[in-house]
Amino acid sequence: MASPKILVAMSGGVDSSVAACLLQRDGCTVLGATMRLNERYTKSALPDAQAVCRQLQIEHLVVDIADEFDRRIVRPFLADYFAGRTPNPCIRCNKLFKFGRLLEVAREHGCDAVATGHYARLVETDGRRRLLRGADRRKEQSYFLFLLAQEQMSRVLFPLGDMTKQQVRAIAEERRLVVAQRPESQEICFVPGDDLPRFFAAEANAQPQPGEIVDESGRLRGRHRGIHLYTVGQRRGLGVAAAEPLYVLAIDAANDRLIVGPKTSLARTRGRVRELHWCAGRAPAASPVTAQVQIRYRHGGAAADIHVSGKEAELHFHEPIYGWTPGQAAVFYRDDEVIGGGWIAKD
Repeated sequence: MASPKILVAMSGGVDSSVAACLLQRDGCTVLGATMRLNERYTKSALPDAQAVCRQLQIEHLVVDIADEFDRRIVRPFLADYFAGRTPNPCIRCNKLFKFGRLLEVAREHGCDAVATGHYARLVETDGRRRLLRGADRRKEQSYFLFLLAQEQMSRVLFPLGDMTKQQVRAIAEERRLVVAQRPESQEICFVPGDDLPRFFAAEANAQPQPGEIVDESGRLRGRHRGIHLYTVGQRRGLGVAAAEPLYVLAIDAANDRLIVGPKTSLARTRGRVRELHWCAGRAPAASPVTAQVQIRYRHGGAAADIHVSGKEAELHFHEPIYGWTPGQAAVFYRDDEVIGGGWIAKD
């Protein structure tokens, strides 16, 4: 029987490099692929990915998606910020490109699956793929993968799902990979230096003018520098003097206004989610659905009853939560399994 042929998404980092090593060790024929997103990303990722592929003596492809990436990821990212939302581009990129375009490339090159360096797990039960948290709870990335469909999951591998970051680094050192000591990046790949204000200034066609900062009663408390520079829940950088710390409670894009107030006013017991996606490929038979809801990457999760209505849902939390931010993802878990999720909507 011929060995499986696997296309590995190579970012030039230690995780994807070790994923390729592990698959090669297990007897797979490995093909590396790096997506050309933009000039900055390509300059940082491509040389290291190519160097690792040379070390492993595997073929390497460059997949140019720059124009489509700009149109489908970067422009909507900017539009969301200027509309008062806080987007999560990595989730959409995973759906459209890492497990969209790269699956097409894999087919074109006769590959059986696409593998990445994500810390997540996939298991099969009764013919259905289930997406689970990665074993390393500090690094696990299932939150970013909730949009994957059954067809995609059937052709995806996560070689690092049962490993810790420390174990991955150790393998990189043992194999003397050129990226073994490469520092980890937490920034958005297309934002230089993670400097959002400078990125907005350089990329946006039009910039909102400074406007009012008001409290919950509508009283003027100060002036902001442009609503795209703020996010719900933000405390630092408001420049408003007050007896107690003030937080951004809401962003009124239509009136170019920030609404601020005390932390207690951030508490939410209900919220609306749109564009629902269910990992099983269909909505649960009964509503409401009770699950743990994770509302940002580092959020610990909160119990909620999910009242489903078509592609939307209203979430009723069992205890008040903080940080309910329009534009972010709300991902639903049962124990370690991702059952679905959606995008947090404005009230």
